[in-house]
Amino acid sequence: MGGAAMAGQSVKLNASVAGSFTDGFKLGVASYSFREFSRSLAIKMTKQIGTPYINIKEYHLSYRSTPEEIAKARAEFQKAGLTILGGGNISLAKNDEADLRHYFEYAKAAGMPVMVCAPTKETLPIVEKLAIEYNIRMAIHNHGPEDRHFPTPQSVLKEIGNMNPLMGLCIDVGHTARAGVDVVESIAEAGSRLHDMHIKDLRDPKEKGSQCIVGDGALPIPAIFKQLKKMKYTAGVMLEYEIDADNPLPGMQRSFSYMRGVLAGMKA
Repeated sequence: MGGAAMAGQSVKLNASVAGSFTDGFKLGVASYSFREFSRSLAIKMTKQIGTPYINIKEYHLSYRSTPEEIAKARAEFQKAGLTILGGGNISLAKNDEADLRHYFEYAKAAGMPVMVCAPTKETLPIVEKLAIEYNIRMAIHNHGPEDRHFPTPQSVLKEIGNMNPLMGLCIDVGHTARAGVDVVESIAEAGSRLHDMHIKDLRDPKEKGSQCIVGDGALPIPAIFKQLKKMKYTAGVMLEYEIDADNPLPGMQRSFSYMRGVLAGMKA
């Protein structure tokens, strides 16, 4: 699997070099994009894209891992020159503190400063308590019209407005557009509560199945980056590439090329 995707020379970039291509943005990869591949291949393909930033999905570090296994995996990412910006999406739906604490222990051991997560309104108080205890930023992920808890960024902000600043959100631009709200305005509304971003593109902003290479669709990618720059946003902008699961690398490379072009134009 993935033989074609692995063709070519791998590239190792540190954060300062990558920044020269992205105007300082932490443009990275959500490892869900590599869900059909092992951890070692996910690491190699991330390096081929030329970014040092990654958010780890459980496919590449199981929630059931022992502390020793987590330490080994963390070392593998670090040895490859990758910076772990966060992990997830992690479901935090069970209203049980012991169960929720397990995921915080996992995230802390893995070196995840941000947890992209899917709590419920009922679990939010415990999640806030644990976020403070473990000092991990919560990036609550909106999942569009199918999500009965948090379909839009605004639905997250409504619930966390009076909570600790560690409680924030991950705006998924595709799900946000499908939910019928303005993506750029939503980013502005989130402000300092925006702890992570999932970037993607859709040919039809209302159709989940229309995801495409970033730049080939209808989402306002340049306006999104302009708003983030206006806000002096410093957290991750992570490509979540949900198509071409058996061979995602070519489309992801084209997506990065487009986004780097947008950022280069802004810098100029």
